[in-house]
Amino acid sequence: MTKTAEILLDTLEAWGVDTIFGLAGDGINGIMEALRTRQDRIRFIHVMHEESAALMATAWAKWTGRIGCCLATSGPGGIHLLNGLYDAKLDKAPVLAITGMQYHDLLGTMTQQDVDLDKLFQDVTVFNARVMGAAHVENVASLACRAALTRRGVAHLSLPVDVQEEPLSDEHPSPRNKPHPVSTALGGALTLPRPEELDRAAEILNGASRVAILAGRGALSARAELERSAELLAAPVAKALLGKAVLPDDHPHSTGGIGLYGTFGTEQAMQGCDALLIVGSTFPYIEYYPKPGQARCVQVDLDPLHISLRHPAEVGLVGDAQAVLEALNARLHRKEDRSFLAAAQEETTRWRDALHEGATAARRPMHPGAPVAALSARLPDDAVIATDSGHNTGLAARYLSLRDGHAFGVSGLLASMACGLPYAIAAGLAFPKRPVFAVVGDGGFAMQLGEFATAVRHRLDLKVLVIKNGTLGQIKWEQILFLGNPEFGCDLPDISFARAAEAMGGRGFYLDDPARLDEVMDVALATPGPVVIEALVDPNEPLLPAVMPDTYRKNLEKALEAGTPGADELRAALSRAPAREMMARHKSS
Repeated sequence: MTKTAEILLDTLEAWGVDTIFGLAGDGINGIMEALRTRQDRIRFIHVMHEESAALMATAWAKWTGRIGCCLATSGPGGIHLLNGLYDAKLDKAPVLAITGMQYHDLLGTMTQQDVDLDKLFQDVTVFNARVMGAAHVENVASLACRAALTRRGVAHLSLPVDVQEEPLSDEHPSPRNKPHPVSTALGGALTLPRPEELDRAAEILNGASRVAILAGRGALSARAELERSAELLAAPVAKALLGKAVLPDDHPHSTGGIGLYGTFGTEQAMQGCDALLIVGSTFPYIEYYPKPGQARCVQVDLDPLHISLRHPAEVGLVGDAQAVLEALNARLHRKEDRSFLAAAQEETTRWRDALHEGATAARRPMHPGAPVAALSARLPDDAVIATDSGHNTGLAARYLSLRDGHAFGVSGLLASMACGLPYAIAAGLAFPKRPVFAVVGDGGFAMQLGEFATAVRHRLDLKVLVIKNGTLGQIKWEQILFLGNPEFGCDLPDISFARAAEAMGGRGFYLDDPARLDEVMDVALATPGPVVIEALVDPNEPLLPAVMPDTYRKNLEKALEAGTPGADELRAALSRAPAREMMARHKSS
C-alpha cells in the first residue's frame, strides 16, 4: 500500500527533484523512510544544520535553475530553515521546503515541538499548504513545485508525522478529487514589450551621448545580447554583485562592481552618464545611481514590480532579458563617439593598478586582497566560485577576476552571513565535474564550520579560502563610516581553521606571509578533495567605496578621534594603496 510520504517523493521526482538537503528528526520519520527506499532515485544530503539545508537548496536553485528542496523536522527544525528560505525569497530562487509536524490530533494542544509552521512560513512563501492525507498530497505537492518555478520563490509543505505514514487505501478521496489531476507542464509564451515601447526605449538611448549600463543577475542568460548593446551604445557596463559573471571582468566594456564594492570606472560612468540602461538588476543602494534628473532611464526586467523600484525608469521593458535586448538592439544605432566609454576604461585601468599595488605589497600583516588575487590568477576555466557576506564579499567582488566559463554565487538581497560554504557545497553537488572555490571570512565561516564535514563526506573538489582578520570587518567599517562611531563588538575568537579542517578529514593550510603566498597557494590548490586555506591578513585594511562621500570622510575622522581601537594602524592603512587612491577622490553626499 502506497503511503503519503511515498506519493510525495514520487511527485517531486516527476518534477525533476533528485536531491534533497536536510537533517533527520522524529517529525519526518515517514519521509526519511520513503527516502531510504528511494536512494537510487533521490539523493539525501545530510547536513549539520537546517539553515545550511535551506541555503544549499537556494544555491542549488540558483546554480541549476531547477527546484532546490530542503527538509526539516517539526518545531525547531523548521524554524532553522527560515534564514536560508528568506535568501531564496529575496533573490527569487525556486525552492521547496518540507517540514514535519506533530500528530494531527495533537496540533494546537501545546504538545512537544508544537509550532504552527504553516503560519510561521506565510511571509516567506509563494505557496504554503498542510498535507491532509494520502489522497491530498499529490495535488498540493505538484502545485507547490509549479508555484516555486513559475512564481520564482519558496513553496512550503507541512506534513503531520502520522499523515506521512497513512496508506492511500485508508483514505477515500472526495467525489471531486480525481487521480493525477495536475501535470508537470509549465507552458507559458515568451513575453515581449510592445513595439512602441521598444521604439521609445531606442529613441532615448539613441538620442543620448553618454550611456551607461547596469547589469544584474537577470542578464546572465543574455551575455551576447548585452555585449551587443554595450558595443552599439559605446556604453560602460557596471555589474551588480549577483551579475558579476554576466561579462568577464577584463571585458573592455566592464567597469566592475557598483556601490560599496564599486570601482573608479563605475563611479565615472554613473556620475557622467546622460542615459542609463538597467538590465535585470534591483541593486538596492540608490545613492550610487545617477543623481535625480541627470539621466533618462530604460529598464529591462522579467518582473514588472521591479520597474522604477530603485531608479525612475522612463520606459520599462518587461520580459526575458535575452529576447528584449535582441529586439532592442535591432533598433539601436552604433555610436561613433566612443569618448565616454574610453574615459570609463581609463578610470577602470587606474582602479586595477591601485588594487594591484596593494595586493602585491610585501608587508606583514598581509593585505587581504593578496590571497584573493592569488586565487583569482589560478582559477581554472570552468571554476564555480561562491563567497560569503561581509568584508570578504568586497574582496571577492574586487580581486576575483572572472573569465568566460566561470560561475559566481552569493546571498544577494538578504546578504546573509554563513552562506558561502553551503553555496559552495551545493555547487560541488550540482556540478561534480567542476572545481569549486569559496572566499569566506572568519566570522561567517565559524558560523557554519561544521558543514566542512559535509564537504568531506561527499569528497567534493572544494577549496575554501578563509580571510582571517579577527573581526567582523564589514560591520566594523559600517560603524565607522555610517555613524562615525568607534568600532565595538566586532572582535572574533582565534580559531585555527586549518587544524579544524584536518580534524574533520580534510586538508588545511596556514598562510601569514606574502613571501610564501605563491608556494602555499600552489600546493593547496593541487591537493585533492576539500581544502581550507587559512590566510591571516591585516585587520586594519579599510573597506571603502571607490569614491568617498563627504559624510563618510567626516564620520571616519570622527571615529578615529573618538578612540577606535588601532587608530594609528588605521591611519597608516589609509595612506597606502588602494585606500590612498580612494581617499583622494570624494563626492558630495
